[in-house]
Amino acid sequence: MSEKIDAKDIKILEVLKKNARTPYTMIAKDLKVSEAAIRKRIEKLTKLGVIKRFTIDYELENEVKAIVMVKSTPQIPTPEISKKIAKTPGVETVYETTGDYDIIVIVRGINISSINRTIDEIRSIQGVMGTNSTIILRTWF
Repeated sequence: MSEKIDAKDIKILEVLKKNARTPYTMIAKDLKVSEAAIRKRIEKLTKLGVIKRFTIDYELENEVKAIVMVKSTPQIPTPEISKKIAKTPGVETVYETTGDYDIIVIVRGINISSINRTIDEIRSIQGVMGTNSTIILRTWF
């Protein structure tokens, strides 16, 4: 990253993380700069790859989410396994981690059966040695 990220950029990221639809005019007012300055900063953050995508968080009634902790074999690089997991239907997010588990996966489905199918598919990926899963009861923002 050749360009520096400053305190205003960090503030913009914090605002957008809470609500990606926050109008640039509101961000500009909070930071005491012009809307054009905010637009340029967001373009810069996107070009630099700091902002990966603009998305939404959602929660459907009766939807089930789970955390799946994955142990991988050393013979297959963890990033290869992670990429395959990320392409699995029902997988929302994949994190590579340190500790007892190499990969943490957030899974989303319409019911326990769909969560179970996703976990079974993760377990079938070459390089996955085992999983440990837990259902998410409530999410706080």
